Amino acid sequence: MLLRVPVSGRTVSVVAAAIVAVMLPGASLAQTTPAAQPPAPAAAAKPDPSLPSGREVIEKFVKAIGGRDAVMSHKSMHVTGKYEVPASGLSGEMEIFTAANPNRAVQRVTIPGVGEVVQGFDGERGWSINPMTGPMLQQGKELEQAKLDADFYNELRDAKNYKSITTLAKTDCPMSSEPAPADVRSCYKVSLVRSDGLEDFDFYDTQTGLRVASIQTRESPMGAVQSTNIEGAYKKFGNLLQPTSLIAKVMGVEQKITVSTIEYDTVPASAFEPPAAIKALIK
Repeated sequence: MLLRVPVSGRTVSVVAAAIVAVMLPGASLAQTTPAAQPPAPAAAAKPDPSLPSGREVIEKFVKAIGGRDAVMSHKSMHVTGKYEVPASGLSGEMEIFTAANPNRAVQRVTIPGVGEVVQGFDGERGWSINPMTGPMLQQGKELEQAKLDADFYNELRDAKNYKSITTLAKTDCPMSSEPAPADVRSCYKVSLVRSDGLEDFDFYDTQTGLRVASIQTRESPMGAVQSTNIEGAYKKFGNLLQPTSLIAKVMGVEQKITVSTIEYDTVPASAFEPPAAIKALIK
């Protein structure tokens, strides 16, 4: 499974549950399978009239990162950076390709001594390859979630992908084990009930409008997995602000990516071609 951590909507992904199983000493599917049952579909939350609406919070975020026109001005993105599991002392290189029309994504993390974990969505098929499971095609809920997560313009939180978008509260922002940034004061917690009925949450700084965290539930070969994702250290690439520090906490394991470079509109269509091992599984 690849866990989605948005970078200003240009979806950057952190390898999560599957890579945890590969990396932790003695780990196995049995040891890492979440005990909790998959969450029940969420009911639409009641909006608090004293708070800005969910759509207003999202529009403030879009304006803060550069505006809707800037978001829509690009058709593809190439990201490079570093991937780390600090508690295990593991680190490696990360590379991500994403594109629009159709939405596509490929994420690759290479860890010396562990191997390469890759996941992709080519606009129709979702797939993954890692040292533990080998090549796999995504099916059912996993495939539907891959389609949602591959939305190149997902920072806009297109209404067609959600049953409801509601601001729930003004609250403290979720944080990682690292010191809290001094400029983060409080957050608007926004509920996003997806088309499949499950609920994600975004957290936006009440002052700057920037998104600083999200809580997501995704299906994986190990069942439903929830992650808390922290994003920060925003920097400007082209005409868009992007977070360059991304931390995901999954099943008690904290993983981090640090973005080095972001390039727009340079990705060839061939970058999304499934590898031979995946093509062999396609009937």
